[in-house]
Amino acid sequence: METVYDVMQFLKRFGTFVYTKNRIGDLQLMEIDLVELYKGGLIEPTEFQSARHILRMEEMRLEKEAASKD
Repeated sequence: METVYDVMQFLKRFGTFVYTKNRIGDLQLMEIDLVELYKGGLIEPTEFQSARHILRMEEMRLEKEAASKD
C-alpha cells in the first residue's frame, strides 16, 4: 500500500466503504475501521501499520495545508 486510494481498496475487501465529503473525517473513519480489523485478527500487523501510517500522513498533510490557508 502506498496511497490513501490503496487503503480504501484494501478496506473494501472487508465491506468498508467510507465517503462523507469530509476528507479528514473519512481518514479518521478509515483508521477506526483498521483498528477494529486489527483487533479482530483479520489483518496482519504489517498491513495495519502500513495503512495507518498512510492515513496519518495524509491527515497531517491536509491539516498543514488548511493551516497555511488561514
